[in-house]
Amino acid sequence: MITHKEQIINYFKSGIRETKDFKIGIEHEKFLFDQNKDKRVDYSIILKMFKGLYEFGWKPILENKNVIGLKKSGKSITLEPGNQIELSGDQLNNIHEACSEAQNYLFEIKQVIKRLDLKIVSAGFDPISKISEVPNNPKQRYEVMTKDMPNGGELSLDMMYRTCGTQLNVDYSSEKDFVKKFKVANSIVPISIALFANSSIVEKKNSGYLSYRSKVWQNTSRGGLPEAFFENMNFEKYADFAINFPILFIQKDKEYISGKKYLFSDFMNGKIKELENKLPTENDLTTHLSTIFTENRLKKYIELRSMDACGWECLCSGPAFNTGILYGNLDEAYDLISKWDKNKIINAYLEAPKKGFNTELMGKDLFYWTSILLEISKKGLESRDIIGKGGYNETHYLGHLEKIIDNKTTNADHMISEFSKNENLNDLYDK
Repeated sequence: MITHKEQIINYFKSGIRETKDFKIGIEHEKFLFDQNKDKRVDYSIILKMFKGLYEFGWKPILENKNVIGLKKSGKSITLEPGNQIELSGDQLNNIHEACSEAQNYLFEIKQVIKRLDLKIVSAGFDPISKISEVPNNPKQRYEVMTKDMPNGGELSLDMMYRTCGTQLNVDYSSEKDFVKKFKVANSIVPISIALFANSSIVEKKNSGYLSYRSKVWQNTSRGGLPEAFFENMNFEKYADFAINFPILFIQKDKEYISGKKYLFSDFMNGKIKELENKLPTENDLTTHLSTIFTENRLKKYIELRSMDACGWECLCSGPAFNTGILYGNLDEAYDLISKWDKNKIINAYLEAPKKGFNTELMGKDLFYWTSILLEISKKGLESRDIIGKGGYNETHYLGHLEKIIDNKTTNADHMISEFSKNENLNDLYDK
């Protein structure tokens, strides 16, 4: 049972790995549409799609006899609140393996959705549907979340039902290594928002934002970029943060009940009457850490969560960018961001969804800082010098980002340009 802060600190310490054993984990979400109706797919169609994936070795994940996901080897496909599908990838050694995993997944998905007349939209925000048009599914926790989340953030339901992102999970070799990586990861959130912006179209119109997804997450309960994350956040400080963070839901006898504004400290002190004052297990702690929706967060690894979903051609670029910085060239990146003022970072974070590269940080625009960080990443990937089957190293996957810098045109800018020409919904779907 988890009753003392030291147990949570030890939980984080148990994630420490030797540098040679560092892994990369990528999670990416996609919207599924019925291409004949331009409507998001309902749960009955999801079940047909899942059934089609069984032939590729995927096995069902059940909750109260309902299929709520699939698993295969170290991977899983999970079902998000509005029937977005998310691949939670295996723990992999490098970007080559991660990109190969994504391509295999794409091949399997394409075989199935073609038979069902479905199409994929790879964007950070649903560009077509109103929230009233988005279907749900029987995954139990979402019922509690749908009721409680709007109380702490006005766009929380948009987050749940109309956003998709790409997430990278990275390891740390010590508490000191975690502190540096976490500070860098949080400091470059405005750059991630600007560089990976891909959610400009909302309800078939130009939203006025480059990353409307990021705007939504800034107005989501339990989200944001806490000021405390810039204060050399170590394991003890993060444990304090988690202990004093409200509980979203609690699992009781395979049912989910509302956290009712309890803090995790109340759980640790046996003060939750709905649980007959029982104490939390490590599984309860893991669940709690997973419902802290900040831009980056800590479990037994660091999760980077500020990238809009993007098409298959650029899926590997975000993970490559961050891997080059955090695994290949951390010290240079840390030296750079150490000169930045936290209040100016937070201000840039708030402005980046709308202004993108034109956002100012420390007297320069984000385009300037992105160019520098891209070079830092490239040097980091070159120093890793991991050669894939194609005969090239991981810098190959930065090509998409180098085009963005060369043309000063993000995925969001491209979509605004393409969609504005004729407002053809087909332009929003993956080709």
